[in-house]
Amino acid sequence: MVTKRYPTSVEVARLAGVSQSAVSRTFTPGASVSARTRDKVLAAAETLGFQPSLIPRIMLTDRSGLVALVVGGLENAFYARVVQSFAARLREAGNQIVLVPVDSDYTLDAVAARLAQYRVDAIVSALAVLSQDAAETLSASRIPVVSFNTPVTAARVGSVGSDNALGGRQAAALLHDRGVRHPAFIAGPADSPASAERLAGFRDGLRAAGLPEPRVAGSAYTYEGGAEAAMRIRADAPVDGVFCANDLCALGAIDALRRVGRRVPDEVRVIGYDDIPAAGWGGYDLTSFDQDVPALVEAALAMIARMSGPESALGERVLIPPRLIERGSTRA
Repeated sequence: MVTKRYPTSVEVARLAGVSQSAVSRTFTPGASVSARTRDKVLAAAETLGFQPSLIPRIMLTDRSGLVALVVGGLENAFYARVVQSFAARLREAGNQIVLVPVDSDYTLDAVAARLAQYRVDAIVSALAVLSQDAAETLSASRIPVVSFNTPVTAARVGSVGSDNALGGRQAAALLHDRGVRHPAFIAGPADSPASAERLAGFRDGLRAAGLPEPRVAGSAYTYEGGAEAAMRIRADAPVDGVFCANDLCALGAIDALRRVGRRVPDEVRVIGYDDIPAAGWGGYDLTSFDQDVPALVEAALAMIARMSGPESALGERVLIPPRLIERGSTRA
């Protein structure tokens, strides 16, 4: 059985009729090499299909140009938009993404320990860091880590995210303006900081508007979870306005309500979060919050740059205001 292998710098040197060190200098930015030698090496490399290995550069500079993007729940179109935006910006900066899809119950510190073996320059995670101990463990790896919607930080561990509490308050104000008197909230998983912050802001906004405490039903961040939670809320008491922790939950809730004869928005107003493409589809016309993914990406990259210096820069938390997009699911 023949084992496929990549062409080596030795083979390039032999074909070009130069030394191996000349091949190395040709592919080292700023190294001294004559134009004639460079042309011979590049021609030989093209003939053989040779690409220089990143390993020597990593060993010399301790920089790989690789950024790990850790995501779970890829069935959610919001994360696909995040991945696409990060990939585009990192390519512009000369970096590449290492995509690490994980189960939603993975802890980020366990993933980071594995990624450190691959010499990534930074880790960006859609998974939240849930405790200060976990943040300190990540900090010890000395790899800059930026996590979305994380309430804790440490040296070289920072967070960017949507201002979820602000979104919750705005959702409450909108439902109040639309005549809602019996509000409800469909939550995400119990350990989701984003869901907890959206609920806290929603409660604050309801109190400010003189509305009662919302009915709350927990669910997964899925269509099915939202549908099931909507049925539990409906069984508890009359509900005429529902704020959902994300759009997938909201889409499931709308369909579940319609199946039992509740009209959206005539009888029940519904709001989601994330503004995924399906929110704008005619069958849902869902009011939602745009998290401003480009701003999140820019904030994460700027934070990585600040934490990549020789000193252990203290991580910080940056919140991006969401943009409320009202559609037919809340209009009279």
